[in-house]
Amino acid sequence: MTLAGLVLAALLATRDGESFAFGSRIAVIEIDGLIADDEALLEQIRRFRRDGSIKGFVVSINSPGGVVGPSQSVYRELRRLRDEDDRPVIASIGGVGASGGYYIALAADSIFVLPGSMTGSIGVIMEFPNAAELMDRVGVSVETVQSAEHKDIGSPFRPITPEDRTILQSLVTDVYEQFVEAVAEERSLPAETVRQVADGRILSGRQALERGLVDRIGNLHDALATAGEMTGLGSDPAVARPPEASFTFLDLLLGRGTAKLLGSVVRPLDPASGPRLKYVVPW
Repeated sequence: MTLAGLVLAALLATRDGESFAFGSRIAVIEIDGLIADDEALLEQIRRFRRDGSIKGFVVSINSPGGVVGPSQSVYRELRRLRDEDDRPVIASIGGVGASGGYYIALAADSIFVLPGSMTGSIGVIMEFPNAAELMDRVGVSVETVQSAEHKDIGSPFRPITPEDRTILQSLVTDVYEQFVEAVAEERSLPAETVRQVADGRILSGRQALERGLVDRIGNLHDALATAGEMTGLGSDPAVARPPEASFTFLDLLLGRGTAKLLGSVVRPLDPASGPRLKYVVPW
């Protein structure tokens, strides 16, 4: 009966994806690849936040950045852990944690990098395809009805005008300044010092450390050890990770790795996607 009661308690605690544990743990949040959406990451953070066994967080980053909004959103959610919950957040940058990936890392109490990690790339980019000349060659035109002069700004069916460029440059500059302000605040650096390296350049982990953009040289295990020591769990704490995605029919048919690769190829073709502000390394 005792065993049955424990099993029942575990099932109730894990219902709807909630985690259950008998001891304190450090949660690992993985940010891998382009940052295009924040929904899944926010849900992971919130689930771990509701779990009383989670005493700290390690954010494992291997990302060249992505869309501005989701990058800022995840940063904000991680800052909430520090400001409202007083739970330590440690960032660990692996192969690359640049632009939006670095922006997210700024929310951490401490940022770990490897000497050869690629980071930095503090800047904003906005790209627009221009198919006007091609359409002229094939004899295709697009008729537009709009409410005001700049409603079709960035349209791929016409070149950008000087007035368009002025408007878009103002937008990019404002979002760039938001990035610089975040770095200056989180790293306790003067804004002018930040601007000296905030020209989009890529830095190695060692270069970033020399410029005060990160805190320590180390890998994921070093970050976990630090989080464990900060929470009193020791240098080898128990770890909690999000559950793996459910197995789909496509995974069964093609294999999970092939299905994931196919999804990454098809996703950029989504018709809802379009020109967006990005904190991203453009390659």
